[in-house]
Amino acid sequence: MALTREYRETVVERIRKDPQFTVALYAEAISSMIEGDKGTVLSILRDLVHAHISFSKLAEQTGLDEKSLHRMLGSGGNPTMENLV
Repeated sequence: MALTREYRETVVERIRKDPQFTVALYAEAISSMIEGDKGTVLSILRDLVHAHISFSKLAEQTGLDEKSLHRMLGSGGNPTMENLV
């Protein structure tokens, strides 16, 4: 059976509609960071940005370049703690 929807769309919609799911994602991101699972952390942060603010608004609010933010939170990204805080 073919998927009718992209996985990310489903996750983003659930983040927007379900505050408990969002809290669980933040908890998972923190747990993954402690465990050194950078890929999971970046994936969750990307989903949260897509669901709550957008990369363009995040760029405006942080003063960082939008493309830099995409690279930073991309699968091969390597953000510094300074950029995450």
